[in-house]
Amino acid sequence: MQYPQTDQQTLPITPDYWHRDAIAANLARFRRVALDRPDLKPASVAVCVMTPPSGHALLITRRAAALRRHAGQWALPGGRRDRGESVQATALRELHEETGLLVPGAGVLGVLDDIATRSGYLITPIVVWGGYPGHLLSGPVSEVAEIYQIPLADLDVQPEILTVAETDAPVIRLPLLDGYVHAPTAAIVFQFCQVALHGRQPRVAHFEAPPRLWR
Repeated sequence: MQYPQTDQQTLPITPDYWHRDAIAANLARFRRVALDRPDLKPASVAVCVMTPPSGHALLITRRAAALRRHAGQWALPGGRRDRGESVQATALRELHEETGLLVPGAGVLGVLDDIATRSGYLITPIVVWGGYPGHLLSGPVSEVAEIYQIPLADLDVQPEILTVAETDAPVIRLPLLDGYVHAPTAAIVFQFCQVALHGRQPRVAHFEAPPRLWR
């Protein structure tokens, strides 16, 4: 996806509390919850803050349509952790593999709550500062259909909470472009906005995806 070309005279004003130091400070104060689930496959995702000319954004991908599981869904760059790999290293490796963005270890700003998924993964979200690399981002077409930089203002909204017959847990979704992003991505993005942008301490591990996405 090309970075938007924006007239410098009409750039939106980015709130001071969205800048790197403020986000890092909020994350440092966050008391994250780690889950002990050896029965699940460990994985990490990168919650990557970008700074294109149009304003601060999060890097979100659309999964390829030919994938066996979760095809076409919105996702954060990430994947299963290799043996002996740290949660941070996994997030940075997957970010590079899926988008071409290379972020050094110093770009890690913090860690959000672990989330256990119905598909058998224990996800650790790693917040990283991607900045503005000044080149096009691209990933393997077998995995990534498109790469988007979604403005933080579009994501920093109240989520829609639904009830369904199949579970007592609340189902979360966030509006995004032509549809919705669902848990676990929606839960992670919501927690990121609340923690990193506003200094709050919400818990999101209890949120569900709609039943059609459980497999």
